[in-house]
Amino acid sequence: EAYVSADVVVGPDAYRDLPRLISVLAAPSISHGSNKNAGIPTERAVNVQLSLDETYASITPVRSNPNDVSAFVSIMRGCNNMCSYCVVPFTRGRERSSEMESVVEETKRLVEQEGIKEVILLGQNVNSYHDVRGEKRRATMKDGDNSYQTSNDGFSNMFRLRHGGGYRFADLLEAVSNLSPELRVRFTSPHPKDYPPDLLSLMAERPNICNHLHMPAQSGSSAVLERMRRGYTREAYLELIDDVRALIPDVAISSDFITGFCGETEGEHGETLSLMEEVKFDQAFMFAYSMRGKTHAQRTMADDIPADIKNRRLNEVIDCFRRNVQCRNDEFEIGNLRLVLVEGEAKRSTAESRMWSGRTDQNKRVVFESGSFFTEEEISHFLSSNGFDNKERVDPLILDNIADPASFLQKKVELSRGDYAVVRIDEARGHTLKGQALWRSSIVGFERLMNMQGWKGALPGGLVGRVLAQ
Repeated sequence: EAYVSADVVVGPDAYRDLPRLISVLAAPSISHGSNKNAGIPTERAVNVQLSLDETYASITPVRSNPNDVSAFVSIMRGCNNMCSYCVVPFTRGRERSSEMESVVEETKRLVEQEGIKEVILLGQNVNSYHDVRGEKRRATMKDGDNSYQTSNDGFSNMFRLRHGGGYRFADLLEAVSNLSPELRVRFTSPHPKDYPPDLLSLMAERPNICNHLHMPAQSGSSAVLERMRRGYTREAYLELIDDVRALIPDVAISSDFITGFCGETEGEHGETLSLMEEVKFDQAFMFAYSMRGKTHAQRTMADDIPADIKNRRLNEVIDCFRRNVQCRNDEFEIGNLRLVLVEGEAKRSTAESRMWSGRTDQNKRVVFESGSFFTEEEISHFLSSNGFDNKERVDPLILDNIADPASFLQKKVELSRGDYAVVRIDEARGHTLKGQALWRSSIVGFERLMNMQGWKGALPGGLVGRVLAQ
């Protein structure tokens, strides 16, 4: 007969109500049935309501692993997009953004007090961030009610209240990246419609804003995208991809895909495969459709694709991705230099063969051997002494006449967690790259090196050989 239940039931948005909920437990109770000792409160200690304005801005999160070099900073909650397959608006509520000042201060504390080298701005629809309390906007924003901009004219916005003044995501991204030129800044998870030109231009200008964009396509068919209520067509999505790669040539693009959505035909599935072939994503998260309660699809559509067909299509999507990502890595990674943030020892590192693991600007994992490496200062001195930093182009023949590297490159250092290392990529298997570290570096120093006239993003092979020989 006794009720077996929790004393307090509280949703994530109701933490401020905890004192009242706890006080309810001490309120006079009433007996239940014949058991005089089984009293229950006259008012249940329950609050699971979603808030329209709770952003947790006053909460300092406890980091589960204080040794991590990266940290998440939540900047907004909820989603207003109402995609037909998605339950997030019903479980996380409407969009509400933290005050920009609060986000910047939290990030500043992480950098200055905890030594964080990389911050990931977090939100269910992160790039729709809109701090309506902000008193000014970027000068490039339009005035009046047209201040909100989609990625291009092929994208639509269902939620009209995104218009109006305040700080946008580009404002926040600029403010956070201004904290330190050596702080890497990433963000997830975005919506393709919220990449206006000023945001892409900012990313292209700032070396410490990572060249990695997540652009969930979900499908390559305009008809399926319409049923999904995604707010764009295949053509608009591809136009955005072209715009991004024109502004940020070295960008890595990841995506999400759902196979077997309601009513998906073989032809529509084929359009997804052709989109993947055309874009050649660097990473993808792929799933067979599973209907969720309360969603628009659950109320208005039939989950009419058999499980075996969903899984067969999913396997085809996965095979297509794997084939293309290997070709892309072979073309754009092998032989190139990448700036890697050292996160710690690799999983397969042993006492006899220590290996470091880290991530590139493009969010690709790199594994390389530990050891002693040159410093950025020594490499810069070596290159300057041989005139590499003031030539309009680097003639490979000059490499035969440069000074002996041994006369300049003498000091070596051990790498530590949180260091940046320049790594030459030698091998790509699946999602992991393998390479050889050349020297300890920095974001600013690496950017300056890569911008030298004629180097085109990679050191001349002969020069790399000479450095490695030391």
